[in-house]
Amino acid sequence: MNRRHMILSLGGGLAAASLSASAAPATLPKLPYAFDALEPYIDARTMEIHHGRHHQAYVDNLNKAIGGDPKLNSLSIEDLLGKLDTVPEAIRTAVRNNGGGHANHSLFWQVLAPAKGQAPKGKLVAALDKTFGSQAAFEDKLRATAQGQFGSGWAWLSLNAKNELLLEGYPNQDGPLMRQQRPLLGIDVWEHAYYLKYQNKRADYLAAVTKVINWDFVSERYEALAK
Repeated sequence: MNRRHMILSLGGGLAAASLSASAAPATLPKLPYAFDALEPYIDARTMEIHHGRHHQAYVDNLNKAIGGDPKLNSLSIEDLLGKLDTVPEAIRTAVRNNGGGHANHSLFWQVLAPAKGQAPKGKLVAALDKTFGSQAAFEDKLRATAQGQFGSGWAWLSLNAKNELLLEGYPNQDGPLMRQQRPLLGIDVWEHAYYLKYQNKRADYLAAVTKVINWDFVSERYEALAK
């Protein structure tokens, strides 16, 4: 797999499927680091449960929902989520929730990395400055967007059709793919992402998780996707 496919991949690690991979059978990607690699910001037990139980459940339920439909099996996860209105109504909600959960988490694991004082680089620096004013201003708005997402959901930085950066909150397991946008960076604010360590203190979790953003990955993904 070449470097471009690694950056475009929704799965974790070198063995991840590229964007052309079919939606099913979906598989749980390996974490690109150990469960305890994000300590002290995200604890090992949360990572183990989040990845091995929650994400695995999305994979299993997605495969169950579309397993008998060869047409849906042939679609990439991006096409599946981007064309939900073509999915049979009887399984549409299951595909939305579980396909969304699988896609969102597959990218989320790569968006995180052990804290090394990384910062955006390359063309992403100018794009963040143009849209938000600075990296610090972006991170402030990212935390505010995630904090303001009522209930379970995500905050996503994505690219629209005009290659403009968008920062939006999404409910449940919805994500940019469902709006024909290209996801760059997502922060999970479902309680299972942080409750063992931070309980109901979402703001504390958000202050911590922004310290382990994998800016090298996000910067390279931006350059691969911005055309």
